[in-house]
Amino acid sequence: MAAESSGILMAAIFIPLLLSPAAYFIAKRRGVKSATWFTFGVLLLSTILIIIPIFSLSSENQVYLESYKWSQFGNFGLKLDGFSSPFAITIYILCTVLVFFSRSYMTKKIAGQFDNLRPKNNLSKYLEDNNSIHNTNKHDDKDNKTFHEDDHAVGSQSGQKQISQYRYDLEPSPTQSINTQMGLFFALFLVFSMGMVGTVLATNLIEFYVFFELSLVPAFLLVALFGYQTRKKVSLMFFFWTHVGAVLLLLGLLAMGLFAGGFDFDTIKENSSKIPSDWMVLIVFAVVVGIAVKLGAFGLHMWIPGTYAESPTPISAMIAGPMSGIGVYALLRIWIDLLSVSYSDYSIYVNIWGVVTMIYGGAMALMQDDIKKLLAYSSISHMGYIIFGFGSSSMLGITGSTMMWVSHALGETILFMMAGVIIIKTGTRSMSNLGGIARKMPYTATIAMIGALTMIGVPPTLGFMSEWILFNGALQTGAENMDSFRVVLFSLAILTTILTASYLLWMFKKVFLGPIFAEYKNLTDINKYIIISISFVAAISLLIGVYPDPLINPVIGYTESIFSDSPEIVSLPIPHQNTEIISDTQNTKVSINNES
Repeated sequence: MAAESSGILMAAIFIPLLLSPAAYFIAKRRGVKSATWFTFGVLLLSTILIIIPIFSLSSENQVYLESYKWSQFGNFGLKLDGFSSPFAITIYILCTVLVFFSRSYMTKKIAGQFDNLRPKNNLSKYLEDNNSIHNTNKHDDKDNKTFHEDDHAVGSQSGQKQISQYRYDLEPSPTQSINTQMGLFFALFLVFSMGMVGTVLATNLIEFYVFFELSLVPAFLLVALFGYQTRKKVSLMFFFWTHVGAVLLLLGLLAMGLFAGGFDFDTIKENSSKIPSDWMVLIVFAVVVGIAVKLGAFGLHMWIPGTYAESPTPISAMIAGPMSGIGVYALLRIWIDLLSVSYSDYSIYVNIWGVVTMIYGGAMALMQDDIKKLLAYSSISHMGYIIFGFGSSSMLGITGSTMMWVSHALGETILFMMAGVIIIKTGTRSMSNLGGIARKMPYTATIAMIGALTMIGVPPTLGFMSEWILFNGALQTGAENMDSFRVVLFSLAILTTILTASYLLWMFKKVFLGPIFAEYKNLTDINKYIIISISFVAAISLLIGVYPDPLINPVIGYTESIFSDSPEIVSLPIPHQNTEIISDTQNTKVSINNES
């Protein structure tokens, strides 16, 4: 049953979209600080609005649905259930947290104080000479006068060109230029955030694709406008690959709707058996491959290393963390849920693809010296974990993959924020040029270790619980079906966890431990806004790792309802003295008692 709608989800989605122009004008007229608090407030309000309906659910009403008639396409709906709620809440929380980090990082990025290790430009030099970007307005008249005096004193043509460059950089003023660009950044940031959440709440294939595009377009613009020196090349590669995947996905979605007689998810699910078997092969291929481009699975990952490395760090964190959730959710909802009749036929191929992606991403991460590229390949490897779980043909494996995305989003966001802090403080992202900075930046080092442990899967972080459930499900399938090939795949996947631990601990050692370079003797730790932001994300990982029931229960309940009539899918373990599992298709409760 579904709870009655009140329009609260509609407000949570469209408030950021409608108020995105306001962020631009507030930054332009009131400054970056006001725009930061405004953007934070909008996303915080939207996050609260997403969470509120969950408290209205009960054992009888496990779904909260808002639905509106939408012409010939069916219904425009927004739904919170066991699949969509973990994704929607996690995405909005991480986007909200990244607002303050974006302010600290992007003001310096726009000022040119660091730009991929290039020499600092004239605007950056001017800002450094005046100590702060917030104090430049009062110096404009004095500085312009100085430039005019120097213009008379300098007789050479090269000197006049240099003075002209200073005039170009300072007109209208550095502060006004930064305010305008930050306003554009926050406006696109809001649209980007709402597009991602709208995608995971959609109840219609066409609606899903519209929100999907609403997340890709602002992401492309944020990379193209605010990236490093190769941003044009990288943004075009990002646009090309993601839209090739999107078009392939669209073809699959259209075929699904035409054969099922409608585009609403409920219509597709009820009539999926009517899709001809010959067409089902093509549809599954289009859907899975189109989504796998988004995930960065092996063979479709070429856009990820460059995009993550050359995007501004807050956007790298957004793409690696929250945005990856779109692909994970789409695989869950469109293939595993709506096309569940085809799941058992193709799960083994997805299982193999996941293992290959895990190994490739981990091996490439070990070869990197650039922190952001290491994290990019780390993201590819962890998408392999998720794909592996989705192909496990097990309810536990699918549940573990869902939890794995949440832990990945939390851990990857922490580590990208850590990389951004290092870039802000040292001006480099090369691990060979770092070392020993833990003694100068203890807060950053501590939180970075929590992020690394989350990604490795060490208790009490959420990563441990996610991997435990995922691998338990994969092994359960091989053991119960006496399938030696799946057992071999499970063994390879388990061994890959050693690879994951290797590159993440090696990164931590090279960045934070050992002797410190003389140029970093005066380093200071991050400001309070970034400390609070990163600490909040780390606390979530630890809290859910200790008490995962609010995340596990709805996912398991929904997974059981999907495969209740599918004997070929391995169900939950048989209850024993330490584990109690009570389930039905509408209400599922899982309690694990840790008794020795």
